[in-house]
Amino acid sequence: MMGRVTIDRYEMENVEWQEQPRKETPPAARERRRLLITTDNFLPRWDGISRFLSEMIPRLKQDYDIVVVAPAYGEVAIDGVEVVQIPLARRRFGDYTPARLAYARVAREVRRADIVFNQALGPIGVCAILAAKRHRRPIANYIHSIEWELAPKALAPTTVIRGLILPFSKAFTRFFYNRCSTLIVPSENISELFSWQHVTAPKRIVHLGVDTTKFTIGDRKSAREALQLPADAFIIGYHGRIGHEKNILTLLRAFRRLRIKNKRLLIVGDGVQSIKSRLLKHNDVIVTGSTNHVVKWLHCVDVYVQPSFTETTSLTVLEAMSCGLPVVSSKVGFIPYYIIDGENGLFFNNTSPYDLSTKIMRLHDDPLLRDALGKAARKTIVDRFDWESTAKGIKQVLDDL
Repeated sequence: MMGRVTIDRYEMENVEWQEQPRKETPPAARERRRLLITTDNFLPRWDGISRFLSEMIPRLKQDYDIVVVAPAYGEVAIDGVEVVQIPLARRRFGDYTPARLAYARVAREVRRADIVFNQALGPIGVCAILAAKRHRRPIANYIHSIEWELAPKALAPTTVIRGLILPFSKAFTRFFYNRCSTLIVPSENISELFSWQHVTAPKRIVHLGVDTTKFTIGDRKSAREALQLPADAFIIGYHGRIGHEKNILTLLRAFRRLRIKNKRLLIVGDGVQSIKSRLLKHNDVIVTGSTNHVVKWLHCVDVYVQPSFTETTSLTVLEAMSCGLPVVSSKVGFIPYYIIDGENGLFFNNTSPYDLSTKIMRLHDDPLLRDALGKAARKTIVDRFDWESTAKGIKQVLDDL
């Protein structure tokens, strides 16, 4: 019998699953508004959207009656929240299996809702947007990714095919986002980027956050002992999806160039099998698989690398910085607006393994620089990013709809 995932603000654990019967309540008879959260990524499949929702749902349910429509990746229950699962499609795209197109099922939930809060432009998301437009329900969409960058790099194996997909991706994104009541974007520069692509829907800026009481500076020695990692190795870390758009192979090539005798590359995550196979050919590369308990792994790391081709904010970078790690990152999305090169992190050219290896060697050879960057990174997150502010901003947007 499968388990369910129970979410509160600070802890997730597996317990027995038992679906609760649903009672229809007319909107006029309810004091609290019904919020429908539609998402094409959800528990128990962990990714950035799942982590975002695991932080937001406990906070939003204080003010709304919440229903979640999500793909059926496994039986899930959230205390006080109704979860409606859509069966998965037969086809798999890399490491991602989308939900089936189920417009009638999604539209039924949209009609029951007062507000719709969408997370992505997958089968569930596009059905939610179309249904909200048809049934005149206000819909806010949080921008977690730049779809016309993500889709070609994630799905297309060659540059030629990516070039063919790009115009379609832009038109697809423009069509659906312009049918939303409001777009919630994580930064001003992402808002401007969407406007340049003629996405004209109203935009509100709400930054992501980090639980700085959970993602803290840890004891590297004891963390390595607990996870049986070598105490004297120089460990370069990454956590997140293993996907083509994440540019993991550039990280691998840079790692192979490092003139360090005792080193490890620690990949905390799961994803595309062909990339994982390349990584696992090397004895000094560790791939943990998918986990929500990333803090203990981050505490083992000397330098954190974010090599991605496309990001909006990059929650994983925020979490690594919150743990006091020196970060070497590609210069994408909102990242250049909170990392200052040489002050609280370093940037590298994400098409150059040589440039990345040079930056990592610089940090390896200068422990004082690593320490200074890590302390400044932690201060940046504590001062500027927290989930309570994120939740407050999202509530304000939803209340205004």
